[in-house]
Amino acid sequence: MLELQKVTLKKEGKIILDHVDLTIKANEIHSILGMNGTGKTTLAYAIMGLPEYHIDSGKIIWRDKDITKLSVAERAKLGITLAWQEPARFEGLTVVEYLHLGQLGKNNSLSAEECLQQVGLEPANYLHRDVDATLSGGERKRIELAAVLAMHPTLAILDEPDSGIDALSITNIKQVIRNLVREGTSILLITHHEQVAAMADRTSALCAGKILKTGSPEEVTRFFSNHCQPCKHINQPEEEVLENA
Repeated sequence: MLELQKVTLKKEGKIILDHVDLTIKANEIHSILGMNGTGKTTLAYAIMGLPEYHIDSGKIIWRDKDITKLSVAERAKLGITLAWQEPARFEGLTVVEYLHLGQLGKNNSLSAEECLQQVGLEPANYLHRDVDATLSGGERKRIELAAVLAMHPTLAILDEPDSGIDALSITNIKQVIRNLVREGTSILLITHHEQVAAMADRTSALCAGKILKTGSPEEVTRFFSNHCQPCKHINQPEEEVLENA
């Protein structure tokens, strides 16, 4: 479904993604496991096509079509969506309005109430609240995941926040993923927690902007535990990286 071919991205003279090769299959849950600062969120933003994260070289292929130069909106129309690491706030927009926006033109069997229930929120307490600063970070994250359920995307990129395990329980994450997959959505799950990565069909270990290993979650988490630690390499200027290679 999705293929990254030698994707490289630089920011301010630093290599953030380094010739990344990655394949996401249809109806697959694929997790990206890596320490903070290794390029996981940059990878998510590059796939989604955020303006400041256009790749410097390589290709992003979606169902045999090169989408490397497509905008965020164009990629969203293809069925790609991203749950942000820091969920957005929308002053003056209620939760039910936010969820209904995601359902426009979509054939989704889940109602707004059911989407909230799936992420562990009582609909009566949240449907008519504004999506703003009165909600905690954890509440906004759950509501955003409810919106992903409402959208019924073809590919959902779930970028777990640094505080994701505290803000959203493992049980809720599993529930959301099960419902998305049942509705035909493929999942790219980005995390630094081994227990979250273990939910996947396949896992890739990302370090210093490179995919080091892809395989079963058990195999890759074992590799991650034995070999990976906080790495300064990704933050070095490009010249230092080349000298140390």
